[in-house]
Amino acid sequence: MAWVMPAETSPHERIWMAFPPAGAAGPTTSSVHDARIAWAAVAHAVAGFEPVTMVVDPADRTVARRYLSAGIDIVEAQLNDAWMRDIGPTFVFDANNRLGAVDWVFNGWGAQEWARWDHDQLIGARVARLAGAEIVSARIVNEGGGIQVDGKGTVLVTETVQLDPGRNPGLGKTAIEAELARTIGAEHVVWLPQGLTRDSGRFGTRGHVDNVVAIPMPGVLLVHSQHDSAHPDHPVTREIIATLRDTHDVNGNSWEIVEMPAPQVLRDNESWVDYNYINHLVVNDGVIACGFDDPGDKPARGILADMYPGRDIVTVDAREIYARGGGIHCITQQQPRR
Repeated sequence: MAWVMPAETSPHERIWMAFPPAGAAGPTTSSVHDARIAWAAVAHAVAGFEPVTMVVDPADRTVARRYLSAGIDIVEAQLNDAWMRDIGPTFVFDANNRLGAVDWVFNGWGAQEWARWDHDQLIGARVARLAGAEIVSARIVNEGGGIQVDGKGTVLVTETVQLDPGRNPGLGKTAIEAELARTIGAEHVVWLPQGLTRDSGRFGTRGHVDNVVAIPMPGVLLVHSQHDSAHPDHPVTREIIATLRDTHDVNGNSWEIVEMPAPQVLRDNESWVDYNYINHLVVNDGVIACGFDDPGDKPARGILADMYPGRDIVTVDAREIYARGGGIHCITQQQPRR
């Protein structure tokens, strides 16, 4: 049976999210509260366009409703963390329009010493069953943030994620590409050398592609571009853009590459930031964009409006999300409409 992951711009049935459990959001009560406010703000922005289902740990069933309006559906499952893009399934269709859900093997972003995943490794199958999808069991460790597709057979990945020895020891590109073909219909895989600097650090994913490149329409790549030479991502993004210029889509066509300038802020109180506008979520008739209270927010909205014509651009402050390791795309997962 052939499965294909549709483009994220395809119509959605709903968006799935996970409510931050106390142990994942930070060491203090205030950090838990701040995380929950940030996740709820994204959920309410999405709910203006399409339904949202929030997976909530049973221990948080009462407190979650204090943050979430009655319009957000709640289902329960034990959680270690709240990155639904990575712990949830990737939805696919077969030739008969049957809904499937790829249940990736999840091991805490490469079995990182700080991560716990005994509950999160079960969320993909749990969400699949709730969605009424056929479970497609994957044979590799992967996360939804580690792939970007055009819906036509092209998938973008990074060597530091799928070839990570903490994820898939001993597997090379040929084996990974075969499994991506079986599970999401990848006919052509574009390999990037790495992701962003902070995301490659101790508490990162080791280089998820969804912080670097988005595919707003077939043949077009929207690419993060760090223009400030003081930031370590300046040479990284130059290399990524150069790499992409030498690649093509599944049909052999060169990409139209649109650079998305990084926000002007370079550091937070910990290190160099990996703030970017690539990590947005496309929803029905809209785009939920990351905001940073930065001069770059307004021009980024303009670029997103050009890339997604006819969709409303809604910006949500993503700083508290990025303080915990990711952006709006990372905490959401779309279920396509049949």
